[in-house]
Amino acid sequence: MEVDPSIRELAENPNVYQPLAAGRELVTDRAERFAIYLAAGASVHSATVQRVRLGAEEVSGAVAEIRAILRELGRAGAEWELGESCTPPDLVSRLTALGIVPDESEPVAIGMVLEPGTKLPSAPGVSARPVATIDELVMARRIQHEAFGGSADAVELAQAETDFAAEGVIGSTFLAFVDGMPVAAAYASYTPLGLLLFGGATLPSGRGRGAYRALVAARAREAVERGTPVLVTHAGQMSQPILARLGFRPVARIDRLLDVL
Repeated sequence: MEVDPSIRELAENPNVYQPLAAGRELVTDRAERFAIYLAAGASVHSATVQRVRLGAEEVSGAVAEIRAILRELGRAGAEWELGESCTPPDLVSRLTALGIVPDESEPVAIGMVLEPGTKLPSAPGVSARPVATIDELVMARRIQHEAFGGSADAVELAQAETDFAAEGVIGSTFLAFVDGMPVAAAYASYTPLGLLLFGGATLPSGRGRGAYRALVAARAREAVERGTPVLVTHAGQMSQPILARLGFRPVARIDRLLDVL
């Protein structure tokens, strides 16, 4: 697929370009050799290294530098998400030799793009829209936690109250309803090039009804209304065929590795 280079860059390195919500930070190397996205928390999954541009002789030194940054910040490690534009070309094998190993749960993701004008028909009894209240934001996050195998009780009201101020400003959380019941949730981050899609999740009780498609359609409408009609996402093994059926097309391969300190 021929794609605008800026869209491909967004697909490879979404965390570099998404607006920073409260408690998030982007650490960039002065020479723009790498970027580290820091989410809330300290787990290995709360830090992501992207947009790596190194010479072959710089890899080991850069890894030591990144590890020092993570240790200083009290992080347990980091995910490395490496698009095809990363250098050197054998970066993955060089990192593996330094103990940064492929993520067994999802070693490869695919950057996928939905272009403007794609038709997304809705299913009867299914709708989706942005959250309108703090309680709905909490509900959406509980759905995501439960759908991804976590505990809904882990969702904090205080954090939702803080984050709600950014809803509709730097991004939006969406809820999908089947016969009036909330069963799925997702997020869209705003960028000047298009919307980045994150966290689409459906409760087992609501699967197979079109809730996921409704979430995509609602975010597509939001993208058009904002004048940035392209949708971009990272797709894993489970979501790739679903997204392909909805009209998303692959534009980039992303190798996913873990560095556990």
